[in-house]
Amino acid sequence: MSALEDDAVDTQTLTAATGGVAEPLAGFVTGGPGVTAEELNPGRARGRGSTRKMPTGWRQVVLIGTMSIFGPLCIDMYLPALPQINRDLHASASAVQLTLTACLIGIALGQLLIGPVSDRLGRRLPLLIGLASFVFASLACAVAPNIYALIIFRLIQGMGGAAGIVISRSIVRDLHSGVALARFFATLMLATGVGPVFAPQIGSWILAFTDWRGVFVVLAVFGLLLLVSAWWRVPETLPQDKRLTGSILSTLGTMVGVTRDRVFLGYVLACGLGMGATFAYIAGSSFVLQNVYGLSPLDYGLVFAVNACGLIIGAQVSGKLAGRFGASRLLTAGLTTMVVGGALLFFVVQTRAVGLDGVIPSLWIVMFGFGFVGPNAAALAMQRYPHAAGSAAAVLGAFQFGMAALIAPLAGLGGTHDATPMVTLILVLSAAAVASRFLLAGSARRQTARQELEREQASAVSGQ
Repeated sequence: MSALEDDAVDTQTLTAATGGVAEPLAGFVTGGPGVTAEELNPGRARGRGSTRKMPTGWRQVVLIGTMSIFGPLCIDMYLPALPQINRDLHASASAVQLTLTACLIGIALGQLLIGPVSDRLGRRLPLLIGLASFVFASLACAVAPNIYALIIFRLIQGMGGAAGIVISRSIVRDLHSGVALARFFATLMLATGVGPVFAPQIGSWILAFTDWRGVFVVLAVFGLLLLVSAWWRVPETLPQDKRLTGSILSTLGTMVGVTRDRVFLGYVLACGLGMGATFAYIAGSSFVLQNVYGLSPLDYGLVFAVNACGLIIGAQVSGKLAGRFGASRLLTAGLTTMVVGGALLFFVVQTRAVGLDGVIPSLWIVMFGFGFVGPNAAALAMQRYPHAAGSAAAVLGAFQFGMAALIAPLAGLGGTHDATPMVTLILVLSAAAVASRFLLAGSARRQTARQELEREQASAVSGQ
């Protein structure tokens, strides 16, 4: 079976695999008979937002990419200000860390709420409301009188920013499918990869001119600019006839139905566990590389940037290879690469045979592998639900950021001078991602193919 045929199994017989939740996608993927121009580019369809046209080419990438980087901005930009917040609000270190956890929880919960709602009401209105909420919450963070108020406002800020994350993925699914979908997600990794590199630097630059409250003012300005851009340039990409009907509860029930799709769940777990491995690195690398291996803050920043480039390079290589090998094989290759990198990292740290010269390349391999995993797992998962993209994106994104919230404190269980928790998490989570991919998505795909073959054989027999 070729790579394209291997992927086609996931899109031709979804009704059998999901118990009727998803629809067969063969025609939608290929743009074959029965697919109109308006269906392939819903942004130009009649209905709300029809007077606007979605930008094309690099402008579309920039617009959707900026909506998808709320996570890195909310999480990373204010990290250099944590000591200031600790002193200014007279809060404990653990209480200050709760502002990070609250934001991650807000992003996860916000996606679970906004994604299904956007399947019913369309993409544009929930996006604008979410961005407006982000702006007001950011301003509230800037004037927070104590740490408890800051924690609450950070939760709301995360929920507002979740609109940009979940709806950007839904819009991509509305506009693209098949190989184009995988390639676009790979391109979006440029934004999600560059965000962690520059967000802390931007935060540091802001702190050179103002205090920690100024960081949240800048976030509010960014949100306002994006709100204006979305109002002006983002059309409604989900036509009225493609929206889910019924009550809000039934719409949320659709999301529950999505989680019962075993193949979809396999891809979600592979993506989320893979992201958990990378977040173990993000949360623990500062202590490990500086306290254990003696890097200066400047050197650590350079190493962090180099590894982030590994993520970006991996995603772009994956996008170039998508048409030739298919998303399914590229996902497997990425997961295997992460496991290899995690195993090398664990060996280097435990044996202390090579030291820093072995740690940095091993981490780069892990990040390069996730550059394949992120876009391809997301594309394969989202591909299954063209008319419930918001619900699918909500489950996918919520699990990713939920894993991040869970892994962040685990990476530091050994204290600030022990690398073992971080490297163990990276290896275990990468291995668990491989297992999820094959035990759930892989086995279910083979079962679907077997059912299709049995139907074809039965039809051939009945026709004789």
